[in-house]
Amino acid sequence: EVRFVESGGGMVQPGGSLRLSCAASGLTFSIYDMNWVRQAPGKGPEWVSSIVTGGSSTYYADSVKGRFTISRDNAKNTVYLQMNSLKPEDTAVYYCATESRPFTIATMTPLAYDYWGQGTQVTVSS
Repeated sequence: EVRFVESGGGMVQPGGSLRLSCAASGLTFSIYDMNWVRQAPGKGPEWVSSIVTGGSSTYYADSVKGRFTISRDNAKNTVYLQMNSLKPEDTAVYYCATESRPFTIATMTPLAYDYWGQGTQVTVSS
């Protein structure tokens, strides 16, 4: 079965940094684009970032552009999200996800994703 396990969340002060990891198993990781989605309390899922299979192209929501960096290590079956200059509005559960079909162009909506991790909590508060 396909399994994604997110880690690296926690509580940080505004302006701080966190690095999230998503370890994948049960699929040929290198042929799937990967995505990060977050969901804040009381709100719907929000697409955050995408990275293509080889890692050569990345995409970001306007709300995180310039502060977050997505990357991947196909040899380790892992995708990362480096989060800098964190703001209270970044507080959410962060998920990694992908479509069920490989070799797709990166999509930018949670509606497109079939496989999800369990999520990791990020809390930004003073």
